[in-house]
Amino acid sequence: MDRPVSVEHYKAGMLLSGVGDAIGYRNQLWEYNQSGPAIHQELQELGGLKNICAELPDWPVSDDTVLHLATAEALATGKEGEELLHEVAFGYVKAMKDMEGRKPGPSSILGVSQLRPGIEGGFRIPYNPEGTGCGAAMRSMCIGLRYPHPEQLSSLVAVAVETGRMTHPHPTGFLGAVASALFTAYAVQRRPIMTWGLGLLEEACPVAKKFIQSTGYAVTETEKDWDYFTEKWKWYLNLRALSSGTGPVNWPDQYGPAERDEVYKSFSLSGWAGRSGHDAPMIALDSLLGAGSNWEELMGRAGFHGGDSDSTAVIACCCWGLLYGKDGVPECNYRNLEYRDRLESTAQKLYALSCR
Repeated sequence: MDRPVSVEHYKAGMLLSGVGDAIGYRNQLWEYNQSGPAIHQELQELGGLKNICAELPDWPVSDDTVLHLATAEALATGKEGEELLHEVAFGYVKAMKDMEGRKPGPSSILGVSQLRPGIEGGFRIPYNPEGTGCGAAMRSMCIGLRYPHPEQLSSLVAVAVETGRMTHPHPTGFLGAVASALFTAYAVQRRPIMTWGLGLLEEACPVAKKFIQSTGYAVTETEKDWDYFTEKWKWYLNLRALSSGTGPVNWPDQYGPAERDEVYKSFSLSGWAGRSGHDAPMIALDSLLGAGSNWEELMGRAGFHGGDSDSTAVIACCCWGLLYGKDGVPECNYRNLEYRDRLESTAQKLYALSCR
């Protein structure tokens, strides 16, 4: 993991995020299965992860990858500022035409329907107190690939906040975008994983709050709803003994599929693990901490649980690919993945931009 980041790591991050999505989704069957043990049992009946060829028609990517690609392809143009935000908004509107069988969430559908790209301020939508879901978090990993350097934190946060609240203007929703983008940037920086959560709370969230105040958009509502995200993350770091960013990680004595289902529910806003902006990246981080360089273990934790399994996997697998490349990943998992070419070519462009 101490190898410097290459274009191959970028390609692995984008590609494996799509793999985690397609396999965690299993054409709607696993995203909506509320039992991790049942999913693990079905996985064994399929011959295990090494036997899954994630390809059409049985293993399409979900809305997560379609919207992640929309974000990534807009970033890959090299545009900045409001020009970039309109480009992202155009991408989201276009992506919504590619949602047959992919199950976009209600906030994503509503938010995109309210975007007016190309019109002044048309990348912003009205505040939505229900916009707490993971739809912003699951499509923002590529922002950390575009702005991976520590001195680019303010750009990373600004783009994550603005693109996140195109559909999820509630801080529990759009701060999930900040978390996903930050974690991939940390992966590129080779920053120790045990420090990532603390960095989110102490480095990125204060920058996000200042940015919100500077834009003057929905400031009062946002500040009123701010604390849930940060308090839940403080709770998580305390639970895992990571409040100082050093560890060692405090794990439960038993932490198999059944135990993880219960623990992940305790992370959640309303009992659906990974469904919200705060806990999709939280489960992803939990999985990365527990899996190390073991791909099968990562998928077991991030992709095969009784919650929003594709959205937690899409974040975890992007970070994992940036850290470890494709080492140990069965080729059939990614060889014929839907949109593989787009994922890899966009990764190459983002890598080139990151090296400037």
